Amino acid sequence: MGYIKTQGLVIKEVNTGEADKIITLLSRDHGKIQVFAKGARRPRSQFTACTRFLCFSEFTLFKGRDMHTINSCEVIEAFSEAGKDLIKLTYASHIIDIIFDTVQEEQSSSGTLKLLLYTLYYLFKTDKSPELITRIFELRYLCILGYSPHVTGCVSCVKRDLTGYFFSFNKCGFLCGNSECICKDASAIKILPGTARALHHIVYSKMNKLFGFDLAPEVLKELKYITARYLRERLDKEYKGLNFLKSIDIT
Repeated sequence: MGYIKTQGLVIKEVNTGEADKIITLLSRDHGKIQVFAKGARRPRSQFTACTRFLCFSEFTLFKGRDMHTINSCEVIEAFSEAGKDLIKLTYASHIIDIIFDTVQEEQSSSGTLKLLLYTLYYLFKTDKSPELITRIFELRYLCILGYSPHVTGCVSCVKRDLTGYFFSFNKCGFLCGNSECICKDASAIKILPGTARALHHIVYSKMNKLFGFDLAPEVLKELKYITARYLRERLDKEYKGLNFLKSIDIT
């Protein structure tokens, strides 16, 4: 037991008691942690702003036997204030669902938190396509989890200068157009050169350049298919949070 200081983003909030909350933080140093926020639902509580969904803050927490308790907190960035856009909030919730399933307690998550903060910034603070931002996040996060696809050349013959691009979900990467390579996975899909360049950029670019590109609609369509399927097959789960957008003809 004792006090800890950490930066964290609220990825879940649950009301409890008359005016309290239990929040789940994605913290820089301690992974996913549950925190009790006494009186956080009272309008004048010092904890109200810091305990909202998608709010990023500096916390001082008392580490109790069963749960942390907020001692003090200070808002760094309130993505919750920008979360009134239903479409963007739906994409954000999808992203948080993936994080919630894959981050463990007491697991260092500085890389995950950094990627998530960049993602939320571009999602809520810019006019960049939420679809593109989400697909960039999905693939780069899979790389953090250890599922990087092979996108520097053909995964079969290791040739780097490819004249045709195929993506193999079985081989987890590019196959060239050579018949000997293609026969290694008859289910591999042919992709546009622009899609191949986008995949390479997402896997290898520095974080501050990760979101710095746009795609033609046909390339984005391919990227969406690849990242959604790659995510489903690597994590063995189908995330359905974005299905709502189909009902309003957004995706």
